[in-house]
Amino acid sequence: MNEDLQRLLRDSPAGLLVAEREGEIVGALIAAWDGWRGNLYRLAVRDDCRRQGVGLELVRAGEEYLRSRGGRRVTALVAFDDGEAGGFWDSAGYPQDEEIGRRVRNISG
Repeated sequence: MNEDLQRLLRDSPAGLLVAEREGEIVGALIAAWDGWRGNLYRLAVRDDCRRQGVGLELVRAGEEYLRSRGGRRVTALVAFDDGEAGGFWDSAGYPQDEEIGRRVRNISG
């Protein structure tokens, strides 16, 4: 297992979210909280499970985790030049914030 993944599981195991179907992992997302802000990293969904709501379920679960930690604003680290990913994040409510170079969503409430 990768050293970074081991550290995540040791320090913040609830921050690694996985989607499972019939005993197989079909998606994953890292939701990180640094005490001040929340970040979503490395969203991945198995090719044959895309466009079935798996990614959005992971994002909403990540938001709930971050909200439970005190988060009110979340950034998603996404390459701006990735059109396919951009469409997903736009539909999930994370528009590009050109000023800070990230996608941002308020989750308070």
